[in-house]
This record gives sequence, structure tokens and C-alpha cells, in this order.
Amino acid sequence: MMTLTLSEISKELKTIDFGMLSTQGADGTISSRPMSNNGDVDYDGDTWFFCYDRSRKIDDINSDPKVGLTYTAAPSLLGKPGIFIAIQGIASLVDDRQAFSQHWRSDLERWFPQGVDTPGLLLIKVRASQLSYWDGDEMGTVMLSAPVDPS
Repeated sequence: MMTLTLSEISKELKTIDFGMLSTQGADGTISSRPMSNNGDVDYDGDTWFFCYDRSRKIDDINSDPKVGLTYTAAPSLLGKPGIFIAIQGIASLVDDRQAFSQHWRSDLERWFPQGVDTPGLLLIKVRASQLSYWDGDEMGTVMLSAPVDPS
């Protein structure tokens, strides 16, 4: 069994636009919602998502910054399952115009019509501590340096 490297997992993530971000609320409930990786997938252990500052996910991250991300690629034409990737990490909220510009893609205007000037715009940065994957044949886990819990 071969273990994929972080670079190889990054290549896989380039083919997947949407994943699920899971957070835990102060009351212990878990919420998951689809999030676009914005094509920002030169993956080095950090994932970036644009969002509005007034949403449950922001309240959840402020309460408990530990999050989970899951991604699934479509099956191949030959029927082999696509890769499944699960990421555990620590989320932080970034309110910085320079960071907005660095991670911005024009197709995000669908959700944020005023671009980086959209009122209430925030970035969620997820620093991964562990990535697990399964592709129908191989499975494995890549451990990254443990992120610092900001709480």
C-alpha cells in the first residue's frame, strides 16, 4: 500500500471545487455546509473559504475552531470510485483586504457581488493537522505539524 504525499493530495484537490465544512456549535451540534475552495488549491495544508461575517459557521468557529473538511471526486469513466479526502484542522477568521485580494477569483462574484469590497466579507482559513484519503484501492493518512489552537 502506497501513501500519498501532500503534493499528490494537492493534485487530487485541484479536480474538486466543492467540499463540506463541518463545525461544532456551542450547544454541541455539528453543522456541515458546502463550501467552494475557489480554485485556490495549491494545497500546502491551508484551505481558504470566503464567507459572510454573520452566519452560524462564524459563531461555531468562534466557539470551537476545530473543523472538518470532506471532499469527494467523481468516479472514473471505468467505474473506479473517485478519491475521498477528509481533513481535520483549526479554523481562523481573516478580515484583511490584502488576503482577500490574494485569494480572490472572479467567479466568486456570484456570491459576493461587490468583490473584495463586499460588506461583511471574511475569509475562513483552515490549517490542517491531518488528512485521510481513500481512492477505492489505497487509503492512508498524512499527519501535518499540529496547528496551534487559537482558543
